[in-house]
Amino acid sequence: MSQSCVFCAIVAGELPSTVVYENDHVLAIRDINPVAPVHVLVLTKQHFDDIVDLGENSPESSAAMLEAIASVAVIEQVSEAGFRTAFNTGVQGGQTVGHVHAHVIGRRQLSENLG
Repeated sequence: MSQSCVFCAIVAGELPSTVVYENDHVLAIRDINPVAPVHVLVLTKQHFDDIVDLGENSPESSAAMLEAIASVAVIEQVSEAGFRTAFNTGVQGGQTVGHVHAHVIGRRQLSENLG
C-alpha cells in the first residue's frame, strides 16, 4: 500500500466508498464525480502505478480486472446496450490518481471521439 495513495486508502477501508463489486484482486466502486449514470471505478487491491505496471507484474490481477469489468457491466445492466471501459495512463493520458483503475461508463450515449 502506498502511504499517499487515495485508492489504497479506499481499498484499506480508511476512506468511504460505495462498493459495486469485489473479488480477491479488485474492488469496484462508484465514482464520486460521475460523467454518466453508470460510472464505476475498478481498482486493484494491490498498488500498481498504471496499466503498464499491472500488465508487466501481475497476470492474476490483470485477469481479475477484466473479469470485474464484465461483472460490473452485468450488475449495472449495461452489458447488452453497451458501455465504455477506459484506463487513463500517465499525464498525457489523463491519469489523475497514480493507482491503476478502469472506468466503466454507461447508460448514456457516448461520443466516438475520445479526444
